[in-house]
Amino acid sequence: MHLEWLELRDFRSYQWLRFEPSDGINVLIGRNGAGKTNVLEAVGYLSQLKSFRRTPDAALIRAGAEKAIARGGFRDGGSTTDIAVEIPKAGRRQVLVNGKRPVRLSDVATAAPVVAFLPDDLDLVKRGPVLRREFVDDLGAQLIPTVGADQREFDKALRQRNTLLKQEGRNADPMTLDVWDARLAETGGRVLANRLRLLGRLCDSLSEAYRTVGGERNESLLPIYRSSWIDVGQIVPGMDPDRESLATQLLAAVERRRSRDLETRSTSVGPHRDDPGFSLNGRDVRVQASQGEQRSVALSLRIGAYQLLEERHGRPPMLLLDDVFSELDPSRADGVTALLPRGQVFVTSARDDEVPKMGRRWRVVGGVIE
Repeated sequence: MHLEWLELRDFRSYQWLRFEPSDGINVLIGRNGAGKTNVLEAVGYLSQLKSFRRTPDAALIRAGAEKAIARGGFRDGGSTTDIAVEIPKAGRRQVLVNGKRPVRLSDVATAAPVVAFLPDDLDLVKRGPVLRREFVDDLGAQLIPTVGADQREFDKALRQRNTLLKQEGRNADPMTLDVWDARLAETGGRVLANRLRLLGRLCDSLSEAYRTVGGERNESLLPIYRSSWIDVGQIVPGMDPDRESLATQLLAAVERRRSRDLETRSTSVGPHRDDPGFSLNGRDVRVQASQGEQRSVALSLRIGAYQLLEERHGRPPMLLLDDVFSELDPSRADGVTALLPRGQVFVTSARDDEVPKMGRRWRVVGGVIE
């Protein structure tokens, strides 16, 4: 998969941009604030339909403009796919694939798979569970379109249940609450099953990836999963949990917590409260690993994602490296560099000498790439 061209209009700092990158490594050099990251953000948005900076869509619209437009042409062998997104200040965004609205938005993620390495990836390991849940769910959606649909259905059920609880509290109609409890459990069971399958698939690649980016030969990096409502046990390769069983257990947990939820007016159990995590030689990486180990784990997660996407699609995904080399010591930089020749890569840096001499250099100055 390669990005053949990118067009931006009133997207972030760009009033208008046309960029035709090379099929290999593209290194974008420019001063801080020149707009390098905005280009990578646009590529990522066309793949995942959200910003890898975790900012709302409204923040993508250039100051003073009424809407932002991002378009890209992606080539996969002999076929091409054009993806266009229009983001208005008011109203709903419009997504077109080859000029038509896609049947499922989740199809976009599988059409243009991408992996992004970011300077704040360390937060993925050491901060709260939100980023780790997003990492697992987003990767799953890029691998299998139905994963994204399952997540959206769960989010909808959760919003509806929480709205009822907030508006009615202890006066909520029990029969109505029964309906949303059942829907939450059904969709939540699918979300948890998807997460566990994905973590099982990561098992084989994480330890190898960790050793690639600076770990010792005998170190073992494995996924774990924490939940207040279910004990999932050990994550193992090839695990295939039963969705119906998980849904049944979630429904029982929700019913046990109903009185508390009515009091607090929120849903206290479910996949939205769970914490996917990682252990290094049996130690919880979030609280028992050094910062150097945590950074290696964060890199390993991205490498593992890259490898799964390459295996799933039979081709390497696009790789986005946003100012990453300035954060890496030489051994970890070598581990990342080992990936670069395998597909199309976009690298940003404020300093040319921080990036290995490879690929095509582009200068980003005053909203122009040359």
